[in-house]
Amino acid sequence: MDMNKSSSAPLLGQEVKEQNQPKQPQPLAPQSQGRTLQHAAAIMIHGELKYKLLHESNIQVCRISHGSNVVNKLLNLKFMRRWESHNIVLGDSTLFSRTPQGYMECPVPYCSITDIHPVSRWEAGQSSCLRIVLSTGSLLLQASNVYTRDQWLHSLQWKRSIHRYKKILCNTTRPDVFMREVKAMIDMTMTACVQDQEVYQVPLEIVSDILSQNADVINSVAHENIITAVAPLLVNNQPSPEICAFFSKHCRNSPRSTIVLEMFMPVIQRILKHNMDFGKNPRLQTFVRDFILALHTKNNSHEAMAQFVDGMHGPASECPHPRVLPNLVAICLASIATYYQDGKSIRVQPDINCEDSDGSADEAILQEEESMLCFLQMLQLTADYDDWLPSLSAILLPIPFPKQGIHDKGLTSRLKYIIRKFAHDKRCEVHTAVCGVRDGKAGWLDLYCPGGPACDDGGELFSEMLKQLISCCCRRRRFLLSVTPRLYDPVLLLALRRNVACMEVLCLMLEMDVLPTEDAKMQVVQTLQSTIEGHDLYMKLCEKLSALKLLQQKGGPKSLSLPSKSTDADVAQIFSTGPLGNLEILNLAFTHVTSGCAQTLVKLPNLKVLNLWSTQFGDKGLELITEHMHGLVSLNLCETQVTDEGLRCLVDLKNLSHLNLNSTPLTTRTCKLLLGSLPALKTIDTRYTDA
Repeated sequence: MDMNKSSSAPLLGQEVKEQNQPKQPQPLAPQSQGRTLQHAAAIMIHGELKYKLLHESNIQVCRISHGSNVVNKLLNLKFMRRWESHNIVLGDSTLFSRTPQGYMECPVPYCSITDIHPVSRWEAGQSSCLRIVLSTGSLLLQASNVYTRDQWLHSLQWKRSIHRYKKILCNTTRPDVFMREVKAMIDMTMTACVQDQEVYQVPLEIVSDILSQNADVINSVAHENIITAVAPLLVNNQPSPEICAFFSKHCRNSPRSTIVLEMFMPVIQRILKHNMDFGKNPRLQTFVRDFILALHTKNNSHEAMAQFVDGMHGPASECPHPRVLPNLVAICLASIATYYQDGKSIRVQPDINCEDSDGSADEAILQEEESMLCFLQMLQLTADYDDWLPSLSAILLPIPFPKQGIHDKGLTSRLKYIIRKFAHDKRCEVHTAVCGVRDGKAGWLDLYCPGGPACDDGGELFSEMLKQLISCCCRRRRFLLSVTPRLYDPVLLLALRRNVACMEVLCLMLEMDVLPTEDAKMQVVQTLQSTIEGHDLYMKLCEKLSALKLLQQKGGPKSLSLPSKSTDADVAQIFSTGPLGNLEILNLAFTHVTSGCAQTLVKLPNLKVLNLWSTQFGDKGLELITEHMHGLVSLNLCETQVTDEGLRCLVDLKNLSHLNLNSTPLTTRTCKLLLGSLPALKTIDTRYTDA
């Protein structure tokens, strides 16, 4: 085929030659039957009618093998036409039938088609006809309605055009021809009347093949021109690995190219919003990494990166794209881990005056450090968004940094900004992330304690973390038991240095009896009494313990029921009136008590039966009583505010024989866990649950 002649072939919207044929397809009248089915193949986008791309369909076919000068006359001779039914397939290079016989015995190459247009001059009732003009005659396709006809028209035009562009681009050796045809192909794609993922994906595949196979042409063309041409297709499509590699190379070679960075931004946003697994396409991750490094080279790098993170988060108070943060953090963590693979560390001030140092080597080291610090800065920026903190704290909970990084003050000193954000957050799911991933496992709390590998502030951040933990959900014996073996000495040291938070922790250790020996208890008492603040806290603890001993003395009733509408304050008031050491049965059913009353309930030494039916008692209170009240034999949680997650802590009550979980969110999994963990259990009420 003559390439020059082919390049002048009519494109989309240029084939209709009938005088009375409108340029845009006209919608059917509202009264037309089957209108819903006809519109199913077409959608309206920005005021234009778009059709779903056809790959194959059943249609009536007629072939007229005559010269073009007599075709128009034959079109009006109804008795000269004989129609055949075919399942026509629109292939990559040909039009063919699933049953190759009759008119469609041989495939019709797209390159043999000289024109495609609807036939408007037709007898009544057969106006949905499409004419494909060939060098030897015409191929007529009779559709069931106008919409189907136009769907065939635009699908054929797109298939024919994309086949032509692919043939030219894969064979051209001239850079000017390459760029002209790439721009024409993408313009055709963006204005096509077919709406389908393949319409955008096929041109990207063509460009990707050329990038990987035709390096001579690519190197002869300005890379910015290719990027500018391809960028519109990537707004709603993932770039191929070849395109990612091409973009990454440009980010490395021209990091300050403002125009290109602006064009990359929509592509980066789509990757971060929609990527499911960087492992399946690592070049996506490399491209995003190089783009972030390019942002970091700007004169106002911090502002540029802050604007980028803000754009990824969005203007709302909560980010609407749940994959953005995990993808962004994954790239940062991978880049930081790569830096430490060769045993590097961050130098606070490089020794530029050293006579033996190699200037070029020193500059290379500085560049590597700057690259790593760029991703640390990105992590810090993500911590500025409150709605991201729960997910960020969960990702960083297992301490995902390599051992070399944990012992590098250059890294850990910069991580303090993020950890401090966690420690000051009021949400339990966030501030508990400074602890280990499980009890007994070291976490950020251990790393930043005095003597820990990351501590460089005398324990300031450590005490901030402790203060938040013990003032909220970690004011529990179980927590103190898990951290005392590891943190006893650092807490004791800071208490001597008048750290109030650590003094409070020592008081809790005494109150909850978690210290292993009498010598340890005497040492804690001596430490508290060595300062004015500690002495005051110890005196308050002594008064509290005296009141507790009075409450636990033998005496009082064995059974007690509080009136309905009683509150937590009422429970505390009645328990302060005298000894209740004999109390074994407590009925709080239909009262207004909450988890707050658990602090009072755990003081009862002999309580065996607890009824909390239809109260506001929840998970926090349940965790507390399961930690302290191991003597319970009967517990009623019917219609309380506990969750399925909270019910799992009941496994600690080994003496339970009767358990009422009626009308709670109990699941089958948790029910099986309880049945297998409570050896004394005789009855369990699971009515109106999912178990």
